[in-house]
Amino acid sequence: MDTLTPKLQAALDDIREAGLYKAEREILGRQGPQVATPAGEALNFCANNYLGLAGHPGPAEAAKAALDKWGFGMSSVRFICGTQDQHRDLEREIAAFLGTDDAILFSSCFDANGGIFEALFTPADAIISDELNHASLIDGIRLCKAARYRYRNADLEDLRAQLIAARQAGAEQVIIVTDGVFSMDGSYAPLEGICDLAEEFEALVMVDDSHATGFVGEGGRGTPELFGVQDRVDILSGTLGKALGGASGGYIAAGQAVVDMLRQKARPYLFSNTLAPAVVAGSREALRLAATADDLRAQLREMAALFRSRMTEAGFEILPGSHPIHAVMFPGEDGARQAGAIASRMLELGVYVTAFSFPVVPNGKARIRVQLSAAHSADDVEACVAAFIQAREDVG
Repeated sequence: MDTLTPKLQAALDDIREAGLYKAEREILGRQGPQVATPAGEALNFCANNYLGLAGHPGPAEAAKAALDKWGFGMSSVRFICGTQDQHRDLEREIAAFLGTDDAILFSSCFDANGGIFEALFTPADAIISDELNHASLIDGIRLCKAARYRYRNADLEDLRAQLIAARQAGAEQVIIVTDGVFSMDGSYAPLEGICDLAEEFEALVMVDDSHATGFVGEGGRGTPELFGVQDRVDILSGTLGKALGGASGGYIAAGQAVVDMLRQKARPYLFSNTLAPAVVAGSREALRLAATADDLRAQLREMAALFRSRMTEAGFEILPGSHPIHAVMFPGEDGARQAGAIASRMLELGVYVTAFSFPVVPNGKARIRVQLSAAHSADDVEACVAAFIQAREDVG
């Protein structure tokens, strides 16, 4: 007897009634600053395509060539017969780009964050995590038997209190874990202060830099470079699915012993198929382009500043910051419904944005997250702002 379906259907009805249902919209073509949708052509302001490389011909051509040279898939995990020379080449290139000893590829950054903690830490250790860390970090930490502590977002005083608690409890290894950029807010972690505390309490530091690698900091080397703490961060995780081509795959970049141990013990690495050859080749080209993309980074900064300025002039509430993620806030009990209605109306007006509400963000803090790309023009930004204004008037 199927007793599950009625229960699920009732829960789904409640989600729809609360305005929290997340519908998936189809794109009828390639990713880019403009996309084709069933509703027509639309300016795209909700992709993680920060440098515009998802639609750049370079990675696509490299991926095409790789299909002929290396084939479609590997049909294996890495340690059996799933390692091509280009997999190791990409790992070395990521490490060189970020200034670490080595790097290790995973099927996604979610897998990288999901596999690292259980492989490296024991019940004798402690993990201290920012409350707004990405779900993959939260899940990875839950899989580990180390003691878990959580500190208020970017709050150094609360972090100090948790470090004191971990040390008083007798933790052997202590690691502070934070996003470099908090994806729902577009805010930066205070890495300099975090590293100062880590040194004071003899703790390690891990940063998930998925929303920074390739476009934040000098040469796109991420938040540790931005804050001048490259040599003080012990472990970096990141993705190939955002600025670095936008395909798939993630990595851990760290000291040699950390990487070597992950090759031995990280379960998502040991039991997942190897990253597809075409993705590796395309990502290598995207990384090469990102390393020299000062013009794209400058364009991205300019478009982000223009959007923030124009939206502020129009009276919208935007969380403060300078990152190309802009959280346009719709607080309160009716905020989720309002954000969803405005996003839907904007698509009708030819601008594609996405509303976020509970449980992706806290209750009462619904928002439309707008993400700028170096592929956007000033006219694109002005059109997006005009659509926000029009949709606000139409929705009320």
